[in-house]
Amino acid sequence: MAQGLQFEWTGVTPPEFLKYLSLVIFMGLLKLGSVKSYWSQQNLYSVSFPRKVMPMDRWLLISSNVHMSDPAEDSVNDSKKGSSEYDPLFCLKPLMTEISAACKSFYQPRKNLAIDERIVATKARTGMTQIIKHKPTKWGFKLFTLADSSNGYTSNFIVYAGRSKFHTGFGCPYDAVVGLLDKQFLGNGYHVYCDNFFTSPQLFRHLSSLQFGACGTYRDDGMGPPSSKLNASTKKSPRGSIRWIRDGNLLFVKWMDTKEVSYSTIHQAYTSGEVMRRQKTTDGTWEKISVPIPTPVVEYKKHTGGVDLLDQLIQCTSAPHRGMRWDKTMFLHFVDMAASNSYILHTEQMTQPLTHRDFMEELTAQLTGATEEAIAAERWTNHTPVPIAPLDPENPGHRPADVRKYCEHCKVSKAYHKTPWQCGACMVPLCNIIERSCFGPWHDRVM
Repeated sequence: MAQGLQFEWTGVTPPEFLKYLSLVIFMGLLKLGSVKSYWSQQNLYSVSFPRKVMPMDRWLLISSNVHMSDPAEDSVNDSKKGSSEYDPLFCLKPLMTEISAACKSFYQPRKNLAIDERIVATKARTGMTQIIKHKPTKWGFKLFTLADSSNGYTSNFIVYAGRSKFHTGFGCPYDAVVGLLDKQFLGNGYHVYCDNFFTSPQLFRHLSSLQFGACGTYRDDGMGPPSSKLNASTKKSPRGSIRWIRDGNLLFVKWMDTKEVSYSTIHQAYTSGEVMRRQKTTDGTWEKISVPIPTPVVEYKKHTGGVDLLDQLIQCTSAPHRGMRWDKTMFLHFVDMAASNSYILHTEQMTQPLTHRDFMEELTAQLTGATEEAIAAERWTNHTPVPIAPLDPENPGHRPADVRKYCEHCKVSKAYHKTPWQCGACMVPLCNIIERSCFGPWHDRVM
């Protein structure tokens, strides 16, 4: 303060912080070019909601100072860099622990679970930033996520902080899956689906000992899967060829589609399933044929996309805030995760649930302390024409000067007309005469 900061700091109350979060969600619903555009009254896309909730300077001040941990304790943790006691996720731990506990507390997932990686977009230069080329978001922080396959609800997650944080000796994927499957929370009897990054015989045998079933693709060049040239499929094997081999209680299945795919599974190898494929004939035309498909392939494709379901919800309503602090990027992702999980709970509990967008709009309204209906009713109650230079009630005999300003609605059509009237809520000059009634058209366009 003594050095002259831009804004004077005052304490934040819980209701005020909920209003801050409501604008964070609102910016994901209505994406504009910059944060300042949400408070601007001089552009085509000006909106009134943010100005009613909180001044722009106050929102920016809270946003620049938001932390998930005590900065003094962060400094103590930073002093331990280079030692085994240093925790790179220390500044996330308070909120991350609360979000993880809430994810487990409010919903018990169904039988089929999906495990996958999620990337939170950032190019911050930290030791935790990952590059995964096959993901839609290639740069960012990596999260290992456990989701309900039926609806995408995130039941548990782990933020990847480096290989040194995994100590069992079986590798990072093994430790990530074991860490996500909290037996005290889940119990047993679940079926887990994962891709070839996680799949290994050691992992599946361990899950079997915990009474969890597992199914996933695997890499032939990986460590552990059995190999045999006896009756093995080749590149010239006909489409739909199935081969399988059993190793203890694990079943390894190979299926020839356009190329060979491999699965390790708890299911039977084949139960009379078929799928339609297009095949080129000798005369150059295409025909549809029916080929057998293994049961693990059917079940894997059915249940492996749980994490992607929540990613789609987050992508629709996530606001791309740019900042210099990576911990704030994770804070905003936790907000997105909590809001999306809340919507999934809403769809599970209601017979006629709202759409995702309607739910987020109602959530935004309630975080401000109002309802969406009350905000909609307020849109017109305060928007009445008032003089730009009103009469002085203490001196009613004095007539103010004829103050006129250019009408903002006329400017859009490049017509410049001055008016003595303005909107009492927006404080925008607008024509209010019979020849030019700009008051209604202006508010229909901006609201």
